[in-house]
Amino acid sequence: MEGGINTEGADASAFRECFSLAWKNPYVLRLAFSAGIGGLLFGYDTGVISGALLYIRDDFKSVDRETVLQESIVSMAVAGAIIGAAIGGWMNDRFGRRSAILVADFLFFIGAVIMASAPNPALLIVGRVFVGLGVGMASMTSPLYISEASPAKIRGALVSTNGFLITGGQFLSYLINLAFTKAPGTWRWMLGVAGIPALLQFILMLLLPESPRWLFRRGREEEAKAILRKIYPANEVDREIQDLKESVESEIQETGSSEKINIKKLLKTKTVRRGLIAGVGLQVFQQFVGINTVMYYSPTIVQLAGFASNQTALLLSLVTAGLNAFGSVVSIYFIDRTGRKKLLVISLFGVMISLGLLSAVFHETSSHSPLVSQAATSHFANYTCPDYGSARNAASWDCMKCLKASSPDCGFCASPANKMFPGACLISNDTVKDTCHAEDRLWYTRGCPSKYGWLALIGLALYIIFFSPGMGTVPWIVNSEIYPLRFRGVCGGIAATANWISNLIVAQSFLSLTQAIGTSWTFLIFGVISVGALIFVLIYVPETKGLPIEEVEKMLEHRALQFKFWKKSSSTSGKNQAV
Repeated sequence: MEGGINTEGADASAFRECFSLAWKNPYVLRLAFSAGIGGLLFGYDTGVISGALLYIRDDFKSVDRETVLQESIVSMAVAGAIIGAAIGGWMNDRFGRRSAILVADFLFFIGAVIMASAPNPALLIVGRVFVGLGVGMASMTSPLYISEASPAKIRGALVSTNGFLITGGQFLSYLINLAFTKAPGTWRWMLGVAGIPALLQFILMLLLPESPRWLFRRGREEEAKAILRKIYPANEVDREIQDLKESVESEIQETGSSEKINIKKLLKTKTVRRGLIAGVGLQVFQQFVGINTVMYYSPTIVQLAGFASNQTALLLSLVTAGLNAFGSVVSIYFIDRTGRKKLLVISLFGVMISLGLLSAVFHETSSHSPLVSQAATSHFANYTCPDYGSARNAASWDCMKCLKASSPDCGFCASPANKMFPGACLISNDTVKDTCHAEDRLWYTRGCPSKYGWLALIGLALYIIFFSPGMGTVPWIVNSEIYPLRFRGVCGGIAATANWISNLIVAQSFLSLTQAIGTSWTFLIFGVISVGALIFVLIYVPETKGLPIEEVEKMLEHRALQFKFWKKSSSTSGKNQAV
């Protein structure tokens, strides 16, 4: 057993132990938070594009007109992350965790510079690809490095700090977005600032060692022992060194080689195959329950709920980002007390309820939008929407129908007395928008006025509150501890790649789905997928709370289904643990 740590009572004290460690052994926290900046980069990029996109659309009219171009600016970073995660798995095993993080920082910094100086959408997309490569590598390497540099008793809490820094990065990105809304070059500053934490982590990681477990596998035992003596208390370090040595030797003895790894070998090894099913499945469902539609398009969703102003949309989105960060703090507290599986189940129940509420709210919003008034529209005679002007059934037009007009695009100028009263359907351009605002009217192009808008915000808040502590952080934690040491880098890369491919599918399709079938049905689809995710967790995901990493391998070898996950199971080194 790794570290020889008795896991009885670990769940009650892990959170306290994690923070007392700051005083007893700050070296471990230094490793965790330095590597965790990779999570900050991941979160910042996820959040910043949602606000920057509002202003990119204003600067580049081609982006404003074409939904596919908006989705491409968002999703090309995800496409880069797929490649980065795949390369990162190989790079982690070949060159080490620290080297992979350094390469990720370099790529991210280059991408930030390209985006900030992009003269057109094409170069902006190139910068997004570079950033994506860095984020993809960092997304799977940071939790892996932290996991391998953490004592088993507090491993979950420390890996959760990576999740906290992801959500903290998202919150920071919304603050940065708000700070630059009035600055010249708005979105350029928003995207360019991302290079600063990448540069900071690059410098910090140059001063930190390689993962001790990776060094052990490479035969650099003395270096590994020196690092482990800094991580573990004196009364535990010898046992940890011995167990790690036995683990590596048994793997080498089993395979006859410490280097040769291929897909066939992964799938033929029972523990790895079972770990991959759980790890990859969690990463896929994390995306398919819709989290990054909220994080990438949060301001857009707020506008779809009936809030017209860019600044208002960003400010309200800041609340969801703050709740996301708060949820990751909750995860740090509960992950080693409650357990991974129970957190996932509670999280998914809440996600299902929240998505149901959002679906209902957007259904009401779309079916009760304000009517278009012929009198109000004739007030702006020179700017009447051509489709409305030539319509035979113009009296039945409402705001939603006005916004769907496409030759040319049209917008809705709300009544100055009450935004829910009949308004005007006009051509959508900057001149008309300014004319509408000049009469103290609200101008809508992406969503209609709604008296249910605040309910949509409550639904978004509930979604984040339930998602963040469970589905937000647990998939990364499980993937950092579920695979045997020999396969951990490659398997982590496979799982992270699956996450990013799923992310790409969701990011590239969300706006198109909302246009094709409506926002209500889109959220309902996510709700149905979350039901499937809950069933998957109950059947395939093991409980790894408090288990040393070598013990997780034994547990997977003798895995049995146990639906009564809420009951406390005995986890001793001499017994097989049911899942």
